[in-house]
Amino acid sequence: MVDSARLSLHVPEPAVRPGGQPDFSNVKIAKAGSVPRPEVDVASEDIRDLAYSIIRVLNRDGEAVGPWAGSLSDEELLTGLRNMMKLRAFDARMLMAQRQGKTSFYMQHLGEEAVSCAFRKALEKGDMNFPTYRQAGLLIADDYPMVEMMNQIYSNESDPLRGRQLPIMYSSKEHGFFTISGNLATQYVQAVGWAMASAIKNDSRIAAAWIGDGSTAESDFHSALVFASTYKAPVILNIVNNQWAISTFQGIARGGSGTFAARGLGFGIPALRVDGNDYLAVHAVARWAAERARRNLGPTLIEYVTYRVGAHSTSDDPSAYRPKTESEAWPLGDPVLRLKKHLIVKGAWSEERHVQAEAEIMDEVIEAQRQAEAHGTLHAGGRPSVRDIFEGVYAEMPPHIRRQRQQAGY
Repeated sequence: MVDSARLSLHVPEPAVRPGGQPDFSNVKIAKAGSVPRPEVDVASEDIRDLAYSIIRVLNRDGEAVGPWAGSLSDEELLTGLRNMMKLRAFDARMLMAQRQGKTSFYMQHLGEEAVSCAFRKALEKGDMNFPTYRQAGLLIADDYPMVEMMNQIYSNESDPLRGRQLPIMYSSKEHGFFTISGNLATQYVQAVGWAMASAIKNDSRIAAAWIGDGSTAESDFHSALVFASTYKAPVILNIVNNQWAISTFQGIARGGSGTFAARGLGFGIPALRVDGNDYLAVHAVARWAAERARRNLGPTLIEYVTYRVGAHSTSDDPSAYRPKTESEAWPLGDPVLRLKKHLIVKGAWSEERHVQAEAEIMDEVIEAQRQAEAHGTLHAGGRPSVRDIFEGVYAEMPPHIRRQRQQAGY
């Protein structure tokens, strides 16, 4: 009898541990402008390479180059820059508020502002996002009132969700922002279902699903891809690859697929990777995918290659699992600084105007915070009444049913 080799289990390991030198040599960055822009009705098998490259528009000199460039005016770019700056200032104030004990919990977007801010501008009113907890830029870019966002974070008497959600778990139907789910990945299937319902009703609205790299390991992610591909749902399937889940590196969830975008190929879904720190590239790719959905061409899967600069949340210490200087070594830079440089190169912005805008935006955020903190606590004594708990949970009883119940003695 021949002795068989003993089996061993493969456990992916990050390239660098805390205390080591950051290493992003595995991130293959395509030259800006080098990735082709296919026709919107292209077959998924004809663009397989786009699942392994990175679509970029802004080069190192701040110029917009290549076939994905040129879709935004100077005014639209300046709006995008201000939206990202506003989200960053909002983050800074809310993080400080958490440290001061004014709220229990907060999650930053630092380094990822371009993903949600640019994406929102590619959608139309009535389209629905099914976000994670790191897409507040979808609301900021749609002019949702910051005071309302802060009211929800503080769970004060003006909290639109009446204290029923954790801080930063916003909800706004009017602004196309579906209630955030604390159960990771469940929103992915919900987005596909919403998109299918829109198609069944012959509506014109599309959906966008959002998920982080770590949550793609959940079964809901794969279930969503099955339904989206089978029924050609009008949905954009977004994966924000910020390199780290709560405390595990992306290789755990990615497995042997090479990239997260490549997950879509087996389902026959067009899959693209984009530089998530390039506002212009994110907007161009999002608009391409939105047009596919609106033309009944089915779903598109997009992987945004970015980096989570801050902690996963205020309950997290990233120095326990990654090098302290890793964010400084990230090769795709800072999304705010890159768009700022591009606008200066174009002559539409300047260092002086940027400094002035930073001060104006911070004043706006501080004023919103002052207004939110002027509201009292949601529940007297800190505990909700039974009425508070159930108010708004169930639909109002129709008058004829109420009369019938009263006549029956209920």
